[in-house]
Amino acid sequence: MGDMPAVNGSTEAAGNAFTIKDATIENMRPLRVVVVGAGFSGILAAIRIPERLRNVELVVYEKNAGVGGVWLLNKYPGVACDIPSHSYQYSFAPNPNWSNLYAPGSEIQQYLQDVAERYGAMRFIKTNHRVDHCEWDEVEKKWKIKVTNLATGEALDDAANVLIAARGQLNEISWPDIPGLKTFQGKVMHSGDWDTSYDFRNKRIGIIGNGSSAIQIIPSLQKVEGARLTCFMRSPTWISSAFGDQGMVELGLDPADTAFSPEQRRTLSTDPDALFNLRKVFETSGNLIHDSTILGTAMQHAFQDAFGESMRAKLASRPDLLALLVPTFAPGCRRLTPGKGFLEALLEDNVAVVSAPITAITPAGVSTIKPGEEESQTMDVDVLVCATGFHVSSPPPFPILGRSSLPLTTRWSSRPETYLSLAVDQFPNLLLMFGPNSAIGFGSLTKILEAECDYAVAVLRKLQKEDYASIEPKAERVKDFVEYVDGYFKRTVYEDACRSWYRRGGKVVGVWPGSTVHALEALRAPRWEDWVYESVEGAGGNGLRWLGNGRSNTQAEGGGDPSWYINPAEVEVPMEGKPEENERFKARPWSY
Repeated sequence: MGDMPAVNGSTEAAGNAFTIKDATIENMRPLRVVVVGAGFSGILAAIRIPERLRNVELVVYEKNAGVGGVWLLNKYPGVACDIPSHSYQYSFAPNPNWSNLYAPGSEIQQYLQDVAERYGAMRFIKTNHRVDHCEWDEVEKKWKIKVTNLATGEALDDAANVLIAARGQLNEISWPDIPGLKTFQGKVMHSGDWDTSYDFRNKRIGIIGNGSSAIQIIPSLQKVEGARLTCFMRSPTWISSAFGDQGMVELGLDPADTAFSPEQRRTLSTDPDALFNLRKVFETSGNLIHDSTILGTAMQHAFQDAFGESMRAKLASRPDLLALLVPTFAPGCRRLTPGKGFLEALLEDNVAVVSAPITAITPAGVSTIKPGEEESQTMDVDVLVCATGFHVSSPPPFPILGRSSLPLTTRWSSRPETYLSLAVDQFPNLLLMFGPNSAIGFGSLTKILEAECDYAVAVLRKLQKEDYASIEPKAERVKDFVEYVDGYFKRTVYEDACRSWYRRGGKVVGVWPGSTVHALEALRAPRWEDWVYESVEGAGGNGLRWLGNGRSNTQAEGGGDPSWYINPAEVEVPMEGKPEENERFKARPWSY
């Protein structure tokens, strides 16, 4: 069917060149989407985009040999989930078979691999493919992308209507900036680049750092036969109770025994209600402790008192460690870590803690100097473990050039600025998943990632259906979000006096400004008025040309159900009685 003639000659009489678009109202124009990264976010995108959209050509580039992101890279001893595993999974793929409430890293990576295979994501994922360069082409309204096939060395050129950065925040290793590091003649490894073949038995081990990774590594290496550990720690850190303790008690389980027996796993596998109840308890408890992040609340004070009392009890025999490790800042300012066995390991005879600043790495060891002293001390070690984290909330290590070839590194030179952590002005058709201000102090991170993915799908559908060539957030809305972020965090523990990866230049750039459920509501329905659009070429100046030829796909043979609107699954039955008394209303209060 060709273009339809103007009715009553009205458009021609007005001199308008408008023609009806010969497409159905669904208007599934072709789009090509490139996703960078195949961790939690990238796998999710590879599931949701083909599930919910049609006529979208999708590819996910992953530089590593497998999927899983941080859980593929982190293989250090003791690596495990530090929140209940049943809150660290996709909501649509609950795992009844976690071996422990705090699952080991290898189990999480295997879960991600299994989900990717089960839901067909692997057909879109190209492993061993490194993205090297991305640049917005203003003429073609596309991202031009350079990729290297690491298996063959072949350089590839690609292009996409939409670029989705799903790299996460914990993949670009941050090595310590210490003079002489490259001169060390022993073994050097990072928590994010672990050599699983190295034999730590009878070795002198130096460990730099006391963040989340070090807190898990130290108890494991302390138990190695003949190992002697020197732990270089300068920053105090709170060691919290396990995040799932309250939920375990509520479920009638022993918080000290977090392993799931084969019988318990069989029950969770065969009884959907039991699995749902367990998940619900941990999700609820995680969301209800958000007040602990607000300075001065009763919950914040209670947490600080409880953690302090626990640490003082465990370190009672070592006042030097007590003075070093118990912070004066509020819990949560730095990422909280339960650290099972960490404090106990520091008390063992084969562990020494050094708080003096490191001045240099020598070919044989580590030199430190105590404040007020002139001479340094050098401790010889056989292997140096850098548990020094990652570059977080930063641009990718490859160039991303937006309008007028503006580098994202320049746009974010002072701090990473985004719209709802999803997009950046001057970078059309660039979407972020687990970008700046996406992490969470308490609650389900994975559910936030799902909300971000749903938002990305909505953006793709708007581009596709309404014939927009590009979309980007308004600069004033990015400015508004940054202002909101700064205003919110002034009253929180995250701006207390600590050193934290949550902050950059004194500003909180790592965590969402609110609770998990706050983020879900913020992302649930896009505010399209906050965006700037460019129409595709050929729209003729009519912003509603996408209405098409007056037909729907459902009217075509095999196109769907032409009376879908009376499908019981699509009908929402009005609530009986007064809404405020209805349980469904209380459980899911709508904002409109």
